[in-house]
Amino acid sequence: MTSPRPPVFLTARWEHVALLSYEVDPALLRPRVPAGTELDDFEGRTLVSLVGFRFLDTRVWGWAIPFHRDFEELNLRFYVRRATPAGWRRGVVFVKEIVPRRLIAGVARVFYGEPYVALPMRHGVQLATGGAGGGLVSYGCRSSGRWHTLSLSMAGEPAYAGSGTLEDFITDHLWGYTGQADGSTREYEVEHPRWRLWRGEHARLDMDVRQLYGGDFVPFLMGAPVSALLAEGSAVSVRRGVALETGSPA
Repeated sequence: MTSPRPPVFLTARWEHVALLSYEVDPALLRPRVPAGTELDDFEGRTLVSLVGFRFLDTRVWGWAIPFHRDFEELNLRFYVRRATPAGWRRGVVFVKEIVPRRLIAGVARVFYGEPYVALPMRHGVQLATGGAGGGLVSYGCRSSGRWHTLSLSMAGEPAYAGSGTLEDFITDHLWGYTGQADGSTREYEVEHPRWRLWRGEHARLDMDVRQLYGGDFVPFLMGAPVSALLAEGSAVSVRRGVALETGSPA
């Protein structure tokens, strides 16, 4: 018998989702893989992605919290999958998620066990008329007395990723997995339609990777990204997380 889907915990709109992806040594990520999942790769390449975007009209259990509806997020994530009787569930695991409000970070830590921190943040979005033909997007956070910024420009018309492409791999992981302090794993579902994507140009990181993410990530994030994308975004629903029974497939 199929278990009922958990209720929707959070709704929002994600807009101007910038994704810079880098190939890394899988040994860097294996200790971070939650129980019951395994690293996912694209054609043998293990990736992490730095993702910046805007949360708009955010509601928790249907309620809008004053002064906490619209904000930025900057996160570093990698890709995993989990075997189920219905097939693979492809998901993401977060190394760190940065938001500008302490209440938001606290709620995410309590309900999901996610590695959220609160830092001052800013963003810049300058798109050509109609959203095509060029533009510049940036996201930044302030820590240890300096701004750390991700930015990229784009050109041309946005389009949907082709099935089986690298762009499809990066944007089509719709589950979240979080390792808990007791060694268990929580799983939650993220729902949104397919996004149209711009191919990014002139991607740039102006940040102290060691200070934000640790020295192990420096050799990889300081190189050129294997992919730079900007997604239009959409309305998003996040369902309540549930504990996995990792002894057998769910």
